[in-house]
Amino acid sequence: MTLEALPERLLRSTARQSYDPEVDLDWSAPPVPGLWWMQPERMSLYGTPTWRRLSEEERITLSMHEVASIASVGIWFEIVLMQLLRDVYAQDPRSARTQFALTEVGDETRHTVMFGRAIGAMGVPAYGPRATPRRLAKLGPLALRGASAYAGILIGEEPVDRWQREMMRDERIQPLTRMVARIHVTEEARHVTFARDELAKSVRGLSRTRLRYHQALTAQVAYVTMRSLVHPDVYAAVGLDPREARREALGNEAYRETIAWMGEKVMPVLQENGMVGERDRKVWRASFLMR
Repeated sequence: MTLEALPERLLRSTARQSYDPEVDLDWSAPPVPGLWWMQPERMSLYGTPTWRRLSEEERITLSMHEVASIASVGIWFEIVLMQLLRDVYAQDPRSARTQFALTEVGDETRHTVMFGRAIGAMGVPAYGPRATPRRLAKLGPLALRGASAYAGILIGEEPVDRWQREMMRDERIQPLTRMVARIHVTEEARHVTFARDELAKSVRGLSRTRLRYHQALTAQVAYVTMRSLVHPDVYAAVGLDPREARREALGNEAYRETIAWMGEKVMPVLQENGMVGERDRKVWRASFLMR
């Protein structure tokens, strides 16, 4: 396969199957009474004593706030990734690789708008990450280069992709969030393929010192990303103390298993490419992607 073969194939796929959220989503449709906004079994408090105390209505309300939190973290992550556009700054605009990278940024822009409109349609806050991760992310465009940049893309995309693939097939869930998931899954599949290929190329020939740098940075990206998915303030929507509820969620074995399940596809890829260092095992376990 030539260097241009994969991006050329991905460009053809983009031309065949892409969505316009403005026309492919019915933004005027009201919510369906009694349906969840995400899978209850994947929620952070599922199975805990607090969960058992909540009424069905409170659980459904919390599902709306949790999915909004995850979507708003998705917006944050997409914007960080879009700043990686500098990777093509000096590249040949005639190449399929450059053209697909630009196409991917266009996709991410639409996804960001789609997530924003979905949160607005729910009428809930765009929680985003907490203050410390938000500050740290400003360093992302400066620190993430090459292997760690593409590993970071995979960490941001693949776990959420697995969660959304399950969500979009679940008839207990609101049509709006199911269709948002379907659009995102379809288009992100191309981005994941591209990032996997770029990661494999980026690690070739790395010195031990450079590889160690990328390993450490990748572990931190995993920790910050996965710990940021559910903002503590979501719990206040159903009258819970945010600090206490977050503590219970992070200690919840069911939630830890959900994060590990979300990462079951990406972790082998990162390990095969040498991005999971022995020195970082503690950080990886704290991210819940590794048990």
